[in-house]
Amino acid sequence: MSHHVLYDPKDLPDEDLPLDREPHLSLTKAVLAWTDTADLSENDLAQIAFQLTGHARTVATDVRRRAIDLPKDSQPRALVDVVLAEADRRLSMPAQGTVACCKNRARLVRGLYERLARLETTAEPPAAPSP
Repeated sequence: MSHHVLYDPKDLPDEDLPLDREPHLSLTKAVLAWTDTADLSENDLAQIAFQLTGHARTVATDVRRRAIDLPKDSQPRALVDVVLAEADRRLSMPAQGTVACCKNRARLVRGLYERLARLETTAEPPAAPSP
């Protein structure tokens, strides 16, 4: 078995990696649709909360990166700042193996993706090269 060692002098390993949206959005939808979690152990819930927490951090980083070019006094930037401040506050609390924590993290992932989608649709297309 072989493995690769990642050297990242900027400490930003996910900077150029695309987000793995579909599995995380599917997990988010599933968690938010839970009505009966009797089959899930505390360890299962802790793993789900851990997975959603890690992905929320990744999406928040992407939102933060895309918002850098927005004018500081613009409405989109103000909304991004509010969403990121709330994400930072919620992510500062340790994840727990509870249904409430999993649903909280799922709502956070959903909200971050909504903000990211708005940033992606409002982004100006790159200028065409000069002839």
